[in-house]
Amino acid sequence: MDEISCHACGSRVLVEKFSPQHTSVQWSPAAVAACAEFAACDSRRVRTCVAMRDSIDAAVVAGRVGLSTRDTLEHGRTG
Repeated sequence: MDEISCHACGSRVLVEKFSPQHTSVQWSPAAVAACAEFAACDSRRVRTCVAMRDSIDAAVVAGRVGLSTRDTLEHGRTG
């Protein structure tokens, strides 16, 4: 997994891409607490932060996040 920082708040998450459409994002409690978008609403209902998504997309374009070579089925993930 690659660590990516949000361009808006600086919080850091771990990111892994399994396909161009499938991105796994792991939020730490500190990252959730630092996210202004999550703070503005109930984070249990918000599935993602738009600013973080933009930061991840920019990191992919810049080559800082590549497609994982792990077999997703081997690790219990299906897509």
